[in-house]
This record gives sequence, structure tokens and C-alpha cells, in this order.
Amino acid sequence: MLREQRSREKLEAYYRQFRQNGVIDQNVHPWVADSWLKSRDLNIPSDRIDTIRMADKGDFAELQKKHSSAIEFLGNISDNIREFLQHYSLSLLLLDSSCLVLKSYAQPFYQLTAGEIEGAYIDMESVGTSSVSIACEHRAPFWMFGPEMWVEECQQGDACSAPIIVDDDFRYIVTLVAVRKAQVDQDAVIALLLTMKESLEQHLRQEARLKAQEAILDATPLAVYHVLPDGSMVYANELGLSRLKKIGAKDKENGDKSKSLLNLNDHIMNYRHTPIAKGFEGIPSFNKAVTWITNNRTYEDITTVVPLKNEIDGSVNSVVAVSMPIEDLRMLVAHAAGFTAKYSLGSLVSDGDTFGSIRERAFRLARSRNHILLQGEAGTGKQRMAHGIHQASNRAAGPFITLHCGDTTPEIMEQDLFGVTYGGDVSHQGKLELAHGGTLFMDEIEKLPKDIAAKLARALQSGSACRVGEKLARNIDVRIVAACDSDLRRLTERKLFDKDLFGIISHSIIRVPGLRSRKEDIPVLADNIIKELATLHQMPIKTLAAETIDKLTSYDWPGNIKQLQGVIEYAFFNTEGMVIQPENISLLGDVKPDTSWKSDKAVFLKAWQAAGGNVSRMANLLNVSRVTLYRYLKKYGLEKN
Repeated sequence: MLREQRSREKLEAYYRQFRQNGVIDQNVHPWVADSWLKSRDLNIPSDRIDTIRMADKGDFAELQKKHSSAIEFLGNISDNIREFLQHYSLSLLLLDSSCLVLKSYAQPFYQLTAGEIEGAYIDMESVGTSSVSIACEHRAPFWMFGPEMWVEECQQGDACSAPIIVDDDFRYIVTLVAVRKAQVDQDAVIALLLTMKESLEQHLRQEARLKAQEAILDATPLAVYHVLPDGSMVYANELGLSRLKKIGAKDKENGDKSKSLLNLNDHIMNYRHTPIAKGFEGIPSFNKAVTWITNNRTYEDITTVVPLKNEIDGSVNSVVAVSMPIEDLRMLVAHAAGFTAKYSLGSLVSDGDTFGSIRERAFRLARSRNHILLQGEAGTGKQRMAHGIHQASNRAAGPFITLHCGDTTPEIMEQDLFGVTYGGDVSHQGKLELAHGGTLFMDEIEKLPKDIAAKLARALQSGSACRVGEKLARNIDVRIVAACDSDLRRLTERKLFDKDLFGIISHSIIRVPGLRSRKEDIPVLADNIIKELATLHQMPIKTLAAETIDKLTSYDWPGNIKQLQGVIEYAFFNTEGMVIQPENISLLGDVKPDTSWKSDKAVFLKAWQAAGGNVSRMANLLNVSRVTLYRYLKKYGLEKN
């Protein structure tokens, strides 16, 4: 509350009356009156300022560092008006919200030097009624006339204090004290103080916004740079700075924003041909693939450059560049596309020693750096084991990419694996690049064409690969987990598979047994399948009758776990009750034992796969003669076993 001039004689009389008789005149400002009462009750000395309450020197030094931004900002204002402060004998103080003096800028404060007043508390408990204590209590600017001060040696001058409040947070108090009251106009002091208050609050708000923006920029997975026309890099976020350090950037001394991190002309050999250089011609770039050539190495980014233009003449003052390393983009795309391991090795359930020892071996090999070959019949769970190996490895945070080697033509397979460039303008990364930092699971690797297998072997040995139609070699860091349904060593000996690639992936081999070799695991596998189905579809868990378990364990499961999965899934959804009985089990899975297979090749193929390609087994399942089956095998063009 800023007040009009008052008669000093009357104010002095009010003060003496209160001190002598304890009576407060009705003309005393209510905030001052209330403060006098508190000062008297606290027995505050009234003859001179008490600076006994001082902060510890070590703690005070830390406080000044903590509040250095406000101290320096007000110091700059003080330097610009120093002659004015000196001419009118004005003292300027900055206090924190506890009324601790952080800095004294000009003129002794009531005969106290800066060394005596800095670090001292001048709150209600220390000096009684003052403009500081009232501004602190009421969170409002307050002009106090000298005779209203509790300490008599302070009554020869007037004082004005204003709280510094930022977003409802009470931070500081700024105080101006006019020691020789007659020489300065009250309105001038008030105007100066309010200007300081507004300027400091605006500075602190802007600083808070900048810190928030920097925190956001540091948290983003993008490198952000601010570049001047001469190539000077004057700002980089955390990721950008880490990349710049690799090519010679240094931290700015004492946070000096005027000093450049580096000059791109000195470090980027092809700088003049980059989108940043073109940005100073007013040409923006959006999500453009850019190659940066330095003395250390070559970097590839997806880069966006935005020119910042002068509003008056349209000239480009600087540019902002936002980029993402190709490696980081691969990782981000992989996670966004769901290229992560879905299963752990712990999900490979077992109740016996046969598979338990294999699972333990998988745990050990997962932690090694070797490529891994999984061998076993179709449907034995090699893909789930590959997921588990990735999740148990030190690459678990990286992508898990799957490539089915028998799905397409050799030409498309090569492009899918290595990537492809069309005409130099359109370029797509392959799964080898996409798996950078993670695992590439190659299913049915025995079907990989020999020339592509040889190219992959060279890429793994050199740690780099080129896209189809391109000569630029890109770094790759990939672990191969390959799966093979047949004996890959024998295929290699027969020269049906590339020997170099076999040598690379065969250092660690895990042989996954068929389900008929681990029948003791069938009950726990079936139970686990039911639980997964119930969780996935939010349905109650069903149980298997003892007779049902006997039926399942007496079958030799030519389709292995995959076939068991289909059988249990069919029974789970087609059993009305909560207990799956033997009659609910169809060993053909979702292939009904009707006559639809006679006219539908797809149904016949499912039954053929479920029977493991065995005519006798399929005849029993369909309840027909072997002769009948031979006729339909010929009709559908299938080989008999």
C-alpha cells in the first residue's frame, strides 16, 4: 500500500504516545498499529538495529549462489542508476522471503556497511516494525515514514519495500531507503521501486519459462541447435551437445551464452551443402535425410531446418535445426511398431529336466555376445525362445525384429533384409538396420538364398552394410538369433547353405526338443495356454479333467507345441462348462472331423499338418481308410509320408 505524504511531527507524536502510554491513535495506519503491538510484545530493542541474527557464512554463500540470478539482475539495474542512488543517498537491498538480506547494492544501510547487513535478518523478530516486515506479512508494496519505524535510529529516513511474487510464489523483497528524506521526491522513489519489482518479476517468469523449455528440449529424443550466419553454434540441447562433443565442442565457460560451442565451418566438411547453410538463404527443410561428414566419422540424420527472419527486412538472423540420428529413429520406430520381445524365458514352462536344462542354457547364452542358432522341429517354440533370449540379454532395451526367410522371392528378401534405394531419392532401411542395437530373429534361415546369406555374413563380419542400389556403408550392431527346422550343419556340408554364415551363427546352438520327447510338460503347457487365453480374452480360467490330460499325454503331437496350442484353444472356446472333458478335445484343433476336408483344400492342409504328414495318423484322426487319403493327397498335390 503506497501512501500520501504525512506530517512527520504528528507521526512522531503517535509513536511517543504508544511507547509511553500503550495507546494507539486512530490516525495510525492499521498495519503499522498492528506491527507496533507485535514489536512491543516481542520486546524488540528500539534504540538501534539488531543484527545479531545472522546466517552462517557457509550457508549464506550457498544461498547467494542459489539466488544468483535475481542478485545479478538487480545488480545490473543498480549499476545503471548508480549515480541517481548516490546523489539522493538511497540504499537498495534484496532480501529473500524470510527477510534475510541477500545483497546490499548502494549506500550504507542506516550506517551499516554491506558486510554488516548482508546475511542479516531484518524481519519482525529482529528489528520490529519496518517496511520490510509489513511488505512481507501483507504481500504488498508499502511506503513507511521514518517516525513509524520501530527502531529509533532508522526514523530519520523513509523506506519503501515491495514483495517479488512470481506465479503466486513469494520469492523476494526489494527495499529502497531514503536516508536524507528531503532530497528525494516520494513519488520518484515509489516509481523506481515498482519498476524494479515489475522488471525482476518479469525476469524470473521468463527465466522459469526458459528453464521449462530447456527441460523439454533436453527430454526430447531430438537434437536441437541454434546457429548464427557465420556458422557459430550458440545453443544445443543435451542430446545435441553430446553429439557436438564428439566432433570437438566444449562446454561454455560459466554458462556464458555469448560464447560459441563451435563453428560448423571448422568441423563439418560438407557444411556449405547442408540444409543449415541453405537455411540462411531463407530455404527451410523438413524431415530431410542428411549426411554430415566430419574428420572423425560420417553421421546420418533426419533433419528439419527453420530460418528465423528479421521482422523488419526479412533477413535471416539465425536458424534452428532439429535432427534425429538414424540409429535413434530406427529404435523409436521399432518400439512404436511393437518390435519388442513379447515373451520371457520364464514363460517357457516346464515340469521336467529335459526342457529345464535347455532353458537354463538359453539363459546363459542370452547374456553372451554370440549369435545363436535354434534347431528343432516346426512348432517346438523356437520363436518364443528367441523372444526370451532377447529379453534376457543386454540388448533388451533395443528392438526385436523378425524376418521370415521363406516368405518371398530372393529379390524382395534381399531388399527386406538390407534395405533399398530407388534412384537416389527414395531410400528405405531394411530389417538389418531396423534391428540396430537389438536382435534380428531369422526364422527358417535354411531357406535364405546362398548369395544373400553370403552377403549377410560379410556384413556381420565387417559391422556395416549397404542398401540395395547404394554404395554408402552404414554401421550395424545386430545380434542374430536364427531358427532352423532341419539340420543346418548337414545342409551346409551339402553346400545348400552358406558356410561362412553357418560359421558365424553356429558358435552357440540350442536344440529344442519335440513335444513327444517332453510329454511330462504337456499338463503344465496346456494349463499355461489356458491361462494366457483367459487373460487375453478376459474370460474365466478353465481346467482340464484328469481323463483329458491322459488323452493329451498319450498323443505323440507331430505338430508339437503349436499343434497343442491349436487343440487347447479350440477346446477352450468350444467347451460350455468350466472343465474341459476328453470329448471336448479335437486333436485336429479347429479342423472339425466332418467331411469339409474333401472339398476344401485349406481344411485338408490343416488336418495334414496336424497329423505331421503321416497318412496312418491322419486316417485315424479322420476315421477314413488309408486308400481314401491317398486319393485326396493326389487330388491336392501333397506328398505322402
